[in-house]
Amino acid sequence: MSITVEEKQRLMKEFATKEGDTGSPEVQVAVLTSRISTLTEHFKTHKKDNHSRRGLLKLVAKRRRLLDYTKSKDEARYRDLIKRLGIRR
Repeated sequence: MSITVEEKQRLMKEFATKEGDTGSPEVQVAVLTSRISTLTEHFKTHKKDNHSRRGLLKLVAKRRRLLDYTKSKDEARYRDLIKRLGIRR
């Protein structure tokens, strides 16, 4: 249910703001989005897995807080991030 090391490295490289960046909100949101989509696929076959569903809700809440932080600091970065990830309409 977690993402692979290669996938995480790819996301870090793609969304990094500078070389070696692993902690910027863009990278964190990208990694969380990947984990959320993996868990969403898991729930399509395991509908009664309520323990993992709680973890999913925690991930979604954490991503929401990071997105709110990014929006409060720099709205252009926020818009670019949600467009690149395709998480808002």
